[in-house]
Amino acid sequence: MINLANFLFEAGMLKRTPRSGFQFLGSGAESVAEHIFRTAYIGYVLGSLTDGADVDRLVKICLFHDLPEARTGDLNYVNKKYVVAEEARAVRDMAQRLPFGAEIRALIEEFNEGTTLEARLARDADQLEMILALKEYKDIGNAYAEEWLEFALRRLESDLAKDLAATIVSTDSSLWWFEDKGDWWVHGTRERGEP
Repeated sequence: MINLANFLFEAGMLKRTPRSGFQFLGSGAESVAEHIFRTAYIGYVLGSLTDGADVDRLVKICLFHDLPEARTGDLNYVNKKYVVAEEARAVRDMAQRLPFGAEIRALIEEFNEGTTLEARLARDADQLEMILALKEYKDIGNAYAEEWLEFALRRLESDLAKDLAATIVSTDSSLWWFEDKGDWWVHGTRERGEP
């Protein structure tokens, strides 16, 4: 049980591990756990809409793809020019004492290799999460987000992810909750008979 408790404490470290690229963007902040959270939802969406995809495995890949960053930290593109994280060693050390460690290790390796349908979709989900964040920052005025978006869009592989990204880029990120700009926002009540 101590190994399970330690694993759960380690996973919790992702809540306190920042995604380091935002310091270069100049605004925004996100933990690795926050990134993984939305990536898993995106993976579910992509898998549900892709014939032949094993949605459960895809969501697991998304869930575990950045787990090693609890040990290595998040290295952004500038960091990766100068620092090499020993991710395989981090995964091996983390997984060796867990009864399900071999599965976690295999899921992370599958993501990194990017050869299966699920791994390619998980990699697209990873990029789509960044695209969503960049669009949110662009919508509130970050001048660099537009340029970053161009590079993130070029990393997408599947047509589905590319189509979804095109919609994301052309959609106001606040539209989902602020679409009905009527009297509700003035009075806080609906007219009788309105849904």
